[in-house]
Amino acid sequence: MRVVVVGASGNVGTAVLRRLAREDRVDAVTGVARRVPGGAPGEPYDGVEWHAVDVGADGAVGALTDVFAGAGAVIHLAWQIQPSHDRTAIRATNVTGTAHVAQAAVRASVPALVVASSVGAYAPGPKDERVGEDWPVTGVPGSSYSRDKADVEALLDNVEDDHPQLRVVRMRPGLIFQRSAAAEIARYFVGPLAPLQLLRLGRLPVVPYHPALRVQAEHADDVAEAYTRAVLSDVSGAFNLAADPVLDGPRIAGRYGGRAVPVPLTVLRLGASLSWHARLQPTEPGWLRLAQSAPLLSTARAEKELGWRPRVDALAALDELLDGMGRGTGAAAPPLRPRGLADLRVPGHGNPY
Repeated sequence: MRVVVVGASGNVGTAVLRRLAREDRVDAVTGVARRVPGGAPGEPYDGVEWHAVDVGADGAVGALTDVFAGAGAVIHLAWQIQPSHDRTAIRATNVTGTAHVAQAAVRASVPALVVASSVGAYAPGPKDERVGEDWPVTGVPGSSYSRDKADVEALLDNVEDDHPQLRVVRMRPGLIFQRSAAAEIARYFVGPLAPLQLLRLGRLPVVPYHPALRVQAEHADDVAEAYTRAVLSDVSGAFNLAADPVLDGPRIAGRYGGRAVPVPLTVLRLGASLSWHARLQPTEPGWLRLAQSAPLLSTARAEKELGWRPRVDALAALDELLDGMGRGTGAAAPPLRPRGLADLRVPGHGNPY
């Protein structure tokens, strides 16, 4: 089987390439990205047939149709988070781009399309129990990321109704961490002004805390395992992905020898809004609304139908991420490049991410 990975140079894409390279049932992998790895990038990018396509651009459907021809499955991971002040560009990649990928998959008669959705697609939900895949996917008000994920879910509903011959799978993970994506995640969410080198000490002296801020995470390699199992099976529909334990202020502070300091949500929202509008950090305020509102996920369906269980717990995945942030760790793909002088820029502007 030949598998096409759209967005193959990013965080999850890199992990998916690693996993597919070990899979005997996959004999060829094609990578699609707006910025493809150049030169001799090494594993897992070597041995992949690369195509440079901007999925949100005019003409993308034709280019993607050509790339998808003869493929046994397409994994769609392409997503844009930055520059956060340019909603038009982000929307073109996230929603229009997904529509283009789906159209091309239908035109190329691809049997299966596995799409990166997210916990962010869900409506606000509980923080003291876990929801299944039947929880409404109408998004969290005030979060542009959530709105885009919910709109993609609605788009996929239409694709399934109109093209029942196409097997559509939607993965809905929590936060996804790995060491090689640390520099990228720092660029996306922290910016150049934070003293990230202090994370090398393995300590977080102070962790802002509110009871609503409880989130789930998992390692990118575990997410890649779920994508691969979905490609190689006959499942369809949505699958939640998350690892234990649930991450919150007290648990994170305890892990890193710090102190969880209670802070009202109104103060956190104001700080996020002011710093984003002042271009001091790149994370738009809707991410805080998403963190306080997104439900906790049950992974029972993935466990039962995919035989999937995370091998890395959420705290160990977070260890990798924070240590990698402190060291500016990255990879050879352009989105994952290690921290460097190019990162000393005004947060949230331009698109060198």
